[in-house]
Amino acid sequence: MICHPDSNRFFTDTEKEKIAAAVRSVESQTIGEVVVMVVNSSDRYPDAEITGALLCAGTLSLLLSVLLFDSSLYWFIPITLLLLMPFRLLFTRVAPLKSMFIGAHRRDKAVRERALAAFFEKGLYRTRENTGVLFFLSLFERKVWVLADRGIYQKMDQETLNQFAWMVSQGVRQGRACEALVEAIQGFGVLLSKHFPIKPGDIDELSDKVITG
Repeated sequence: MICHPDSNRFFTDTEKEKIAAAVRSVESQTIGEVVVMVVNSSDRYPDAEITGALLCAGTLSLLLSVLLFDSSLYWFIPITLLLLMPFRLLFTRVAPLKSMFIGAHRRDKAVRERALAAFFEKGLYRTRENTGVLFFLSLFERKVWVLADRGIYQKMDQETLNQFAWMVSQGVRQGRACEALVEAIQGFGVLLSKHFPIKPGDIDELSDKVITG
């Protein structure tokens, strides 16, 4: 059994349409461009897989050496090496196990870096007024990051964006991710329309659909 979050199924088709409708509504009142992206994980965390596999393989190898080979270290290393790959595969496939070997700082860093990469991958930096905003949800880490282009940061700071990220995070924990995300988009839209009102000839530069990956 592979226990990994699935970004494609996190929101239902109906929920994705509600989110897209919220984005369209906000963008009808502002030159800002809002993008929502949901990913399974921000990193593979191979270091956590290796650490967990080594610990489990070493512990089991030590136990077997004591029970079957009179605590002989002669058997400890080969048994550990023999068990290492199966445990590595286990940690690769079962996300909750791997999660135990990933610290909070490591998670935060991974999500921030992946959100920044997505910002450039999806072209949010190419809007005419530099007013792209990314709502980035990383399911494995249970983290939300809101990232904006330099035009936005001239009017508001990251702490303001973090408040909307927190709103979505709370909604995910409460089992109301769609509702919380829509509320956050609408709330942020009020700020966007205040600082970056719609202009004649404004066009929709980025997709309104939820991006998954």
